[in-house]
Amino acid sequence: MKHALHGMFCLGLLAAWLPTQAAPRDGKPVKVGFLLETYDVNRWARDEAFFVGKAEEMNAKVMKAVADGDQDRQNKQAESFLVRGADVLVVIPKNLETAGRIVKSAHPRKVPVVAYDRLIRNCDLDVYVTFDNEQVGYLQAKGVLEAVPEGNYILLGGAATDNNARLLRKGQLRAIEEHRKATGKTITVLADPFLDNWDREEARRKVGNMLTRFKAQGKAVQAIVASNDSTAGGAIAALKGQALAGKVAVSGQDAELTACQRVVEGTQTLTVYKPVRLLAEVAAALAVELARGKTAEEAIRELGYTVQLLDNGKRQVPSIFLTPTFVTKANMVKTVVSDDWHPLEKVYKNIPKDQWPK
Repeated sequence: MKHALHGMFCLGLLAAWLPTQAAPRDGKPVKVGFLLETYDVNRWARDEAFFVGKAEEMNAKVMKAVADGDQDRQNKQAESFLVRGADVLVVIPKNLETAGRIVKSAHPRKVPVVAYDRLIRNCDLDVYVTFDNEQVGYLQAKGVLEAVPEGNYILLGGAATDNNARLLRKGQLRAIEEHRKATGKTITVLADPFLDNWDREEARRKVGNMLTRFKAQGKAVQAIVASNDSTAGGAIAALKGQALAGKVAVSGQDAELTACQRVVEGTQTLTVYKPVRLLAEVAAALAVELARGKTAEEAIRELGYTVQLLDNGKRQVPSIFLTPTFVTKANMVKTVVSDDWHPLEKVYKNIPKDQWPK
């Protein structure tokens, strides 16, 4: 059973059932090593703030490091944390394969590893916490299909090294196939590239080149299923360059402020909101419970979730999958604004005030 917890209600429940104090190890506070891949995507700084806040509330100490997109650097940062006595590592990896070295270094020291929002493959990973990324992809495509039920599509993937990008694509294709069977309408996927990174500029460049190429072939693009808000921003910049912004449906993910602004302004069709406070606080509580000696299964159940298993190529990894929320102009206020994710005045700052929701 997955928890469908949304909005302030879910965060209220979170406070109610997450533990608030961590028992020390041998009289010392638990040490948590939190390893981020980058700050280049806006949301990660907020994940960090929520994670650290929850861990410190539980009297844990957090060591932080950012790898700036370099997996080798992250592996070295993890080793440094282990030398400094980390009791548990929480990792947002750059490369889902080579990040396994962190697990291989940690386990001989009896230090568990939590994969945060990105799976680490082919290693004895202890636990994985994320949103249901296949469902995110499904919602992305479904929202675009509702806006453009027939026509030429581009599927714009995220980083090819990120397992989440593959899960998103799986969900996108499932939505398209279901739509075809249910409606009989034709969706033609003109291109489905993945990117080197979740990079706005790379997305802008690739989409611009594709639009030019397809135009020369007499093929108009009606929709772009972009896998996050950064790539959506790049796609929309390319569309603006050809006077197509607002005329082509575009999806996203993460409910970044600029994306929410584009949604209410009409250049982006939807974003998918993943309440990252919920993710961060669940991950922090889980990490602390592991550091206190609980198994992954025990910790997951103690937090009120059912243990789910995901094959990472080496083992069935105990996992928590949280539920995302589909956001359009119609429900912007009821979701990201009501959750205090973004204030109304910032989301609607480019809209005349007399047109703001009442």
